[in-house]
Amino acid sequence: MEQVPEDWERGLVIVAHPDDIEYGAAAAVARWTKQGKDIRYVLVTSGEAGIAGLPPAQAGPLREAEEIAAAAVVGVREVEFLGYPDGRIQEGLALRRDLARVIRRHRPELVVLSNFGDTWGPGYANSADHRAVGRAGLDAISDAGNEWIFPELADLPIWSPRWAAVIGPTATHAVDVTAAVDVALESLLAHGRYLAALSPEPIADQARAIVDRATAPRPGFPAERAVGFELYYFAG
Repeated sequence: MEQVPEDWERGLVIVAHPDDIEYGAAAAVARWTKQGKDIRYVLVTSGEAGIAGLPPAQAGPLREAEEIAAAAVVGVREVEFLGYPDGRIQEGLALRRDLARVIRRHRPELVVLSNFGDTWGPGYANSADHRAVGRAGLDAISDAGNEWIFPELADLPIWSPRWAAVIGPTATHAVDVTAAVDVALESLLAHGRYLAALSPEPIADQARAIVDRATAPRPGFPAERAVGFELYYFAG
């Protein structure tokens, strides 16, 4: 398994919900910001439908605040929320256009996306929001570099990232995050209210188990702890 290329300066992480990054890629983000890279987050929803018993009008601002705090832990200062309805994202031209817009505006060399497959593994279905955002995000990378697909974005110069790195069960490349595991754990713990609603287990135990899964050793990759990605190449 090869190393994810690191000869770049600007990265953009696009996911559906607050906590999606912390469940998967936060340790890699911490490594990259420590290298001096400029990483930014775009959340398609505010996760307002994600806490049982807490109405969306209250949950949305809470989850945005938790995500901003989680991002700060790993050195990310710019976090944007697009305001799509949590649980009801529709893959299509509108979403592709909005994601192409943010790619042109932020001009990343690497775009990180969440798993957009039907499953996370045998017996574990992936959510509709994850599938929609991941697939639209991958298409939007090409859209952002084409002046004719969305002419309404003509006020923003076209931009073509070099790679997309997809978090998920199928990995072709990996990042050594041995030195970033504790920071990733702290970042996930910023989602305290969300984690408390998921399980009666102590949030520290939940978070440790999640981070341990996300940073488990990768076969064929020489690192004690690693985050795996499926890497896509573009012509940027």
